[in-house]
Amino acid sequence: MRAINTICRVIEVVAGLLLGGVMLLVVASTFGRYVFAEPIPDSFDIARLLIGACLFWGFAVVGLRGGHIQVDLLADFATPGIRRAIDTFAWILLFVFICLLVWKVWDGTLNAMTTNQKTYDLRLPIWPFYGLIWLGLAASFFTVGVKVWLLATGRDKLTSAEAQEIEDVTHDTR
Repeated sequence: MRAINTICRVIEVVAGLLLGGVMLLVVASTFGRYVFAEPIPDSFDIARLLIGACLFWGFAVVGLRGGHIQVDLLADFATPGIRRAIDTFAWILLFVFICLLVWKVWDGTLNAMTTNQKTYDLRLPIWPFYGLIWLGLAASFFTVGVKVWLLATGRDKLTSAEAQEIEDVTHDTR
């Protein structure tokens, strides 16, 4: 588990660095546009590609930490065992979705590489940015896969609400 936490920490750092890079690029380009009437060339294209990378690297962090938005209409009325089954099913569906995304984005990366797609101003190849997005999805594949494995084997930590519910039940039976 220590190795998994280390990997997740690296993923978090990469996501944070990407987000910081996008922020610096947008601020510098905006400053250049309004102060010198000269924005950074291709800043829009680079920023939008890096935001895609930020999204999927951040999604990888959410994959293992489980900090995403949840709708618990059904789970609120379920027992902890049924709730775990619902969570496991939902995470498996998410894992299948990520598998499809990994496959399709890899195809897009290869397509951008073979067709030699480039940005407009600086003529930078686009495929490295797509590759960075794909790496974020591959990290998501790993983290969500670990989450599914932890849920399926019962090793996943309970949420605070579930832990409180079990504590209340054990306290009432004493």
